[in-house]
Amino acid sequence: MRKMMIGAALGVSLVTLAACATPTPYQPVTGDPSSSLARGYSDQRIETNRYRLKFSGNSSTSRETVEDYMLYRAAELALENGYDWFSLVGRNTKEDRTTSTTYRDPFPRLYGGFYYRYYRGAWGSWGAWEEDQTTFYRYETSAEVIFGKGQKPSDPNAYDAREVKQNLDPRIVRPTTDRR
Repeated sequence: MRKMMIGAALGVSLVTLAACATPTPYQPVTGDPSSSLARGYSDQRIETNRYRLKFSGNSSTSRETVEDYMLYRAAELALENGYDWFSLVGRNTKEDRTTSTTYRDPFPRLYGGFYYRYYRGAWGSWGAWEEDQTTFYRYETSAEVIFGKGQKPSDPNAYDAREVKQNLDPRIVRPTTDRR
């Protein structure tokens, strides 16, 4: 959205947020999992066959990808622990919305790191900016997962772990390693 703003300008603060260029890869959370900056998956064993899972993406990671990564992690954990299926209990996906506003002078002259033109004269004073607004969305999904052995229940929240892993594996993007 672009529009021209005209008005007096004293004490204007500018905030610029940059979107991450690439989606969050499928990886464990690095650092503190409770931090709002944490990206990736985390899991916590609650009982022998029950875990709490979470996957957080950055602003370049779609809601679908975040949910797929959590399902994939559930399938991995089920198979690693000798289970055949898993069921999601209390699944929840949250959306964080952040709007960034950037002001640019339509008559470019650089003053103190941002574009702005101010006029003060006999006819009064004015300031002019050109405004850009960008909205960033960041998704986080969580669920409790119950694992089981044998035939998968007919519950619509139950998944065959091998089938989920096989079907989602081609969509999983793992972190790249820098080989210098």
